[in-house]
Amino acid sequence: MNAGKMAKITAINGAQPSPGQSSGSIAVRVQVEFYMNENTFKERLKLFFIKNQRSSLRIRLFNFSLKLLSCFLYIVRVLLDDPTQGLGCKELNRSCSNQNYTPGTIDWSPIIWVNRSLPLWGLQVSVAVISLFETLLLSYLSYKGNIWEQILRIPFLLEIINAVPFIITIFWPVLRNLFIPVFLNCWLAKHALENMINDLHRAIQRTQSAMFNQVLILISTLLCLIFTCICGIQHLERAGNRLTLFDSLYFCIVTFSTVGFGDVTPKIWPSKLLVVIMICVALVVLPIQFEQLAYLWMERQKSGGNYSRYRAQTEKHVVLCVSSLKIDLLMDFLNEFYAHPRLQDYYVVILCPTEMDAQVRRVLQIPMWSQRVIYLQGSALKDQDLLRAKMDNAEACFILSSRCEVDRTAADHQTILRAWAVKDFAPNCPLYVQILKPENKFHIKFADHVVCEEEFKYAMLALNCICPATSTLITLLVHTSRGQESQQSPEQWQKMYGRCSGNEVYHINLEESTFFAEYEGKSFTYASFHAHKKFGVCLIGVRKEDNKNILLNPGPRYIMSSTDICFYINITKEENSAFKKQEKHRKNHESKLSYHGASRLPVHSIIASMGTVAIDLQDTGCRGASGATLALPAEGGKEGRRPSIAPVLEVADSSLHTCDLLSDQSEDETTPSDDEVSAGFEYAKGYPPYSPYIGSSPTFCHLLHEKVPFCCLRLDKGCQHNYHEDAKAYGFKNKLIIVAAETAGNGLYNFIVPLRAYYRPKKELNPIVLLLDNPPDMHFLDAICWFPMVYYMVGSIDNLDDLLRCGVTFAANMVVVDKESTMSAEEDYMADAKTIVNVQTLFRLFSSLSIITELTHPANMRFMQFRAKDCYSLALSKLEKKEREKGSNLAFMFRLPFAAGRVFSISMLDTLLYQSFVKDYMISITRLLLGLDTTPGSGFLCSMKITEEDLWIRTYARLYQKLCSSTGDIPIGVYRTESQKLTTSESREMASQSQISISVEEWEDTKDTKEQFSCRGNHRNSTSSDQSDHPLLRRKSMQWARRLSRRAPRHSAKTAEKINQQRMNLYRRSERQELAELVKNRMKHLGLSPAGYDEMNDHQNTLSYILINPSPDTRLELNDIVYLIRPDPLTYVPNAGPSRKDSFCNTVGQDTREETQL
Repeated sequence: MNAGKMAKITAINGAQPSPGQSSGSIAVRVQVEFYMNENTFKERLKLFFIKNQRSSLRIRLFNFSLKLLSCFLYIVRVLLDDPTQGLGCKELNRSCSNQNYTPGTIDWSPIIWVNRSLPLWGLQVSVAVISLFETLLLSYLSYKGNIWEQILRIPFLLEIINAVPFIITIFWPVLRNLFIPVFLNCWLAKHALENMINDLHRAIQRTQSAMFNQVLILISTLLCLIFTCICGIQHLERAGNRLTLFDSLYFCIVTFSTVGFGDVTPKIWPSKLLVVIMICVALVVLPIQFEQLAYLWMERQKSGGNYSRYRAQTEKHVVLCVSSLKIDLLMDFLNEFYAHPRLQDYYVVILCPTEMDAQVRRVLQIPMWSQRVIYLQGSALKDQDLLRAKMDNAEACFILSSRCEVDRTAADHQTILRAWAVKDFAPNCPLYVQILKPENKFHIKFADHVVCEEEFKYAMLALNCICPATSTLITLLVHTSRGQESQQSPEQWQKMYGRCSGNEVYHINLEESTFFAEYEGKSFTYASFHAHKKFGVCLIGVRKEDNKNILLNPGPRYIMSSTDICFYINITKEENSAFKKQEKHRKNHESKLSYHGASRLPVHSIIASMGTVAIDLQDTGCRGASGATLALPAEGGKEGRRPSIAPVLEVADSSLHTCDLLSDQSEDETTPSDDEVSAGFEYAKGYPPYSPYIGSSPTFCHLLHEKVPFCCLRLDKGCQHNYHEDAKAYGFKNKLIIVAAETAGNGLYNFIVPLRAYYRPKKELNPIVLLLDNPPDMHFLDAICWFPMVYYMVGSIDNLDDLLRCGVTFAANMVVVDKESTMSAEEDYMADAKTIVNVQTLFRLFSSLSIITELTHPANMRFMQFRAKDCYSLALSKLEKKEREKGSNLAFMFRLPFAAGRVFSISMLDTLLYQSFVKDYMISITRLLLGLDTTPGSGFLCSMKITEEDLWIRTYARLYQKLCSSTGDIPIGVYRTESQKLTTSESREMASQSQISISVEEWEDTKDTKEQFSCRGNHRNSTSSDQSDHPLLRRKSMQWARRLSRRAPRHSAKTAEKINQQRMNLYRRSERQELAELVKNRMKHLGLSPAGYDEMNDHQNTLSYILINPSPDTRLELNDIVYLIRPDPLTYVPNAGPSRKDSFCNTVGQDTREETQL
């Protein structure tokens, strides 16, 4: 109900009478009228003229029109007036025309009297009467007890000056031609316009822009000044130059613009005085207006203004809501978002409550971003700010958490409120939400896409321990790249690594696909193998049309349907590919020849140019039994031959069983081993009975039959059930996995689950030790006490004793999680300082330990395993800068720790949320790969290692066929480790300069060898064998160094530099011995045996990298680790008969008799 409206309410006392009641017993009805205002005539007038928004707006609009009409009538009067007629003088019986004026005197009659026709006078009088009546009425209605306050107001005085003289002329006709300064009504029109705009915004219930109001005031003030000056000078010059309105306009413009030609000037002193007064007024009023406008402009630049509704309806835009906007976050979002061609026309509206900092401001001023990105300072919890961002018209809303907050739970709470506010304001806007802690995830279940940082982080770090560099694999898959990084590098590994990094996950409908349409009705493994062989694409999963669940490698028993959505890994999507049929240059009889080399393998030719890939199609038609065979050479002295590879069946037969390839990892899961029974560790498979937070996906895991008492979970303290006080006393068969974290958060649960998943063989389960700064709570212990071989210890990686007690000398992997308390710092990039220094200490003390580190800022990964004078690291730094200048989104990918999977930053996964806008399946696929979700029938990520017995397979294509034909596994990439080799010339120089069996370089960390030689040649040196410390060799090395020093004057500067380097090597060697002695002494002090500590065994002389979906002709190398997507074992029901081990042997036996398709 609007203000001022009257409400009539009828109050009935008593109940309704029943039919038997008399009329006298009926209750009396009383009608009461309630009024929201006083029911007086004055209040009703005030309600109509002032309080009611719409009627008040109409009154002000009418008043504004009257003022404009009065100004228009004045201009008409000026155009019709002739100052020479002197009509006003005649009416007063004065003969103005006969008066003679001496020079310097002023004829005031043309100034006092004007020529005003009767109709014009009637119109002006009518306007004046109406205006005066309205002014008096409004003054009466707004009277508050102070009459002088009403009278002395400037608008009231102007109204009296312009209206009262006209009313006087009604009663005194002789004054009808008296001059009245009606042009001053322009100032009243300005005042009415301001009030009208305020009432307009109040009536439509929208907040007006302060910038708009100030611009309106400035323009109206300037127009009023010019109009007043024009009319005043024109009228005063009636007694001088008799200027027209146009001449007066010309003079005012020239004067106010400070040009001053001087061709038109006032002649009499009144007009000159008016010019002086107007200039003074302009000098006072206009700077004040401009100052206010500039202030509002700067404030608007800070707040960002508005995103117009017209643009929102005609253009597409997304909204990014953040607590604080950092330059790294902004550039990651913009680079990833605009990497997709179909998003080039989208606008990004940033809604942030804080002021834009200087770095962000500079970036948004770049033309590439200034036309696309709009920054609005405001809160997502205010509907006004959401309206400014036009959230209801947005294509999507990204809500990101502030991971650098000290209180991450509070940051999540803010994110949840933002998500709720956006959903309440714009229910149809798709939400993409990033949350930090998993226990808060269920509050935003309604969001279209959710990425929980700690879930992904811990699952990725866990898989890094069993599938090396999983974090790098996932990071490369979720980043957009064209695969052009480092293609001009002389390093072969950089070329391969950079080219394969361009592979991403895409999707297409099978019946619309050139890649997969021909495999309708075939098995999944058949389609995957032949698509890779023919096109070089890796089919990894499917989704049925009537099902939302994605199945990664559903196995050979899955039959492809025409309505299936296929998910594949390739350098680009099929829609951007051009296909050309490769001509057959070989005759049919040549196809019967045996295999002679890798050059005869099918090769997919990829030419990436402008987002389009041209693919040469190979002849992959199915050959008969009499077709080409893979004739492998027989071993010397043996009549047999190595087994060939069986073809991949179009439809799987019943004899196919899932088993591990190339290494017999099969085991009888139903029968525990003797060691397990004696130790009392008999495991069961099932779902964890207790989850630490709501929303965790149930995963089938290895569990204990009975939960472990909490006291037994403490590694370093014995109890009544367990007397062990250090890791070595437990006698674990497998090496440890140590996790160093600040607190036992619920996200740490996701680290344990992938390592205890049911598809991990029991004999390969690694003990897990949680090294926590703070003791865990009971809820967390209740969740982990069902898992086998999971322990915790209160300690810190800062303390060497704690590291030794938790078994760092027996650990396979050390995972260092970024601490929440150090994620925020006064200088942003210093947040990782403590973690980096601690890891560097671990790296120096335990060089053979594989350390996996999480950092807050990806830019800090260059400090991991830092070597100040390593020329190769400096070269990689230059390469990174060069790739960044080229616009690469993966400039940091060539850093050796990242390429090897030893460092990771969760901010790299921000692109996963951004990519979901274009690829809505990316989060689901990533969760399946990491084991966060388990869909029945979907496979899981695992790995296998290439040994010497497996090198007969030779190429990646043959490995693909072997896996698909035997176990149904789908390979998706290779993790390769290469040695750093010395050049031949450098090796000869080394041999000529040293006559002893062991050189000084072999005593030194191979990073110094790399420093000495990589600056002059290619970085490819081999591993030198580690030698034990021996006093005789040490003494010979010193003698050799002294002998070189005596010969120094005879050698060149190059040789002298080598000698200095060798001296430094000896010094550093001594430093390493000191570190080793320190560790051994601490171990003896703690009662630990130093036998397991090997201070000389390190892996600093190798480099590792990932090849995602390499070409089929890629050669396999020793110790390559192949990433596999293995089918779900639970989807296969084993037949009564041969065991899995027998099935594996039978399959291999069949392979020896089958003919290959390669």
